[in-house]
Parts: sequence; C-alpha cells; structure tokens
Amino acid sequence: MKRIKILLTVVFLTVSAAAMAQSQGQMRLNEYLIINVSDYQDDFGQHSSWFELFNASYGTVDIGGCFLTDDPDNLKKYQIPGGDIQTQIKPRQHVLFWADNQPFRGTFHVNFDLENASEIIFVKGDGKTIVDRIPVNHELGENVSYGRLEDGIGSFNGDGEGWSVLERTSPSTNNALVDKAAKPDKMKAIDPHGFILALTAMTVVFTALIILYLLFKLIGIINIRAGKKKSAAAQATTVEKSTYGEIPAETYAAIATALHLYLVAEEAHDDESFVVTLNPVDRTYTPWSTHIQGFRQTPTVIKKK
Repeated sequence: MKRIKILLTVVFLTVSAAAMAQSQGQMRLNEYLIINVSDYQDDFGQHSSWFELFNASYGTVDIGGCFLTDDPDNLKKYQIPGGDIQTQIKPRQHVLFWADNQPFRGTFHVNFDLENASEIIFVKGDGKTIVDRIPVNHELGENVSYGRLEDGIGSFNGDGEGWSVLERTSPSTNNALVDKAAKPDKMKAIDPHGFILALTAMTVVFTALIILYLLFKLIGIINIRAGKKKSAAAQATTVEKSTYGEIPAETYAAIATALHLYLVAEEAHDDESFVVTLNPVDRTYTPWSTHIQGFRQTPTVIKKK
C-alpha cells in the first residue's frame, strides 16, 4: 500500500511539474522602456527602466523559480523568487519588472539594467529552456517604449512582425490603445437594431435543439433494438423449455383420476389416518395357498385289484 501511495505521489508531482512547465511556456516578453525620465515610477519613487511579461494563456501561471537574464551565456542570472503570491500571474494579465540592478529591493527588481543589456531573455524554471527573448533597441528616445502591437502576439525574437515603437507606454496594462473601440461598440455599429445578434442566437438555440433531438432519437432506437433482442431471447428460452420439459397428457389424466377416487365418498377409506379397512371374504382357504390354481393336476393313485 505504501508503495502505491509513493508511486501515485511521484506521478502527481511529475504531472504537476509538466503542467506548470507547459504554462510557463505561455509567458511572453511584451514591452520594455530603457530611458525612463518622467514615466512610470517604481515603489521607491524611482524612474528606472522596466520590461513587462504577459500571460498569454487562459490559466494562472506561477513564474516563481523561472529566470530572467540579459546574458545568453548565463541563463540563470536572476531567479524570480518562489513562494511569492504576486508571481502567480492570472490569465491574460501582465507583470512588470524593474531593470535597475537592485535586486535587494524586492521580487520584481532584477540584477541587471537595460542601458547595458543587448537583449532580455525569459527562461523556464529548469534554467535551460528559453521561452521568449527580445533584443534591446538602444535608439529609443526618452519615455519611449517598444513592444507588441497586441498583447502576446508577434514574432519570437522581438524585431519582426507584430512589434513596433508604441504611441504611449502601457506598463502593466494592454498595449493596444485605450481609446480603441470595444467589441460591443463595434457590434453596435455593424448591427444597430440587433437583427444579426438575434439571428445568431436563434441559430445556436435551434441547432442545439436539433442535435439534442437527433441524439435522443438515436438513444431511443438503440434501446428499442436492445429490448427486442432481449424479448426474442426470452421467447426462444420459453419455447426451448416447453419443447423439452412438457408434461405428457396421460400424467394429468392419472392425477385427475386419483383425485376423483380420493374425493368420492363411496370409494374413500375411513377418515382415520393410517387405518386400513379389510372386508371379510367367505372362503375357507387362502387364495395364495390353494391348489386349485395349480398348473398340473394332482396325480391319482389307481390301485389294482
């Protein structure tokens, strides 16, 4: 029993580690700012360079134990402390790191700065697997950030499709413009009277009802066929029993005759149990010992004179 528990524990930990590693692989470097003159301040009131990570998955990701570095030859340069509730990044949310080379200030202050960095690299907790990396563009001006046009979408190396100098910095929030039209507003502009929305809803509802009807009908057909098979099997068993186990009619006739003789008063014995009635016979001999019924006549002696 102990071995089974140990085995289940090992399997559980292995699966959990694999799931966590897979989730960490959904983290993306999303935006960075090098020259921070009057932009966002850290919790110490300092204007430092910063970069942003984005959870592109739809599940919470714990980045505790992962690594951040600016040196591809040293992938374990800064390890994100584990056990901090703030390292559990909720689905589609952001986390900001300060590249001020002052890690003693807290979990989100790394031990390198972007002014001297050539790239930013995010590494899984194994210290080997690179999840995302972006080169640092030192031509950016003051308070100008570089990042993905849409959160989590874009090329892997940070200098291809989906990346650009952003119109405004957006630390710990969406990179898309804040005044960008929301989806409900877009839908309202396309369908002001709601006909498309109503038609879509009715289509979904009726499609679901049709699928349920076909499903229940199929289940009913299967049950009917199964019932017919059981009925046919039961009938076959009954016929087999009646063919080979039928009681002959003579048996019923004999039973009926015996009951009739038992119940008729003239033919009945005395009412007492275990009493035999003997009727007297006017014979001086016993039929079993008489010589009349012999097969041969008794020889007669003829005496000679």
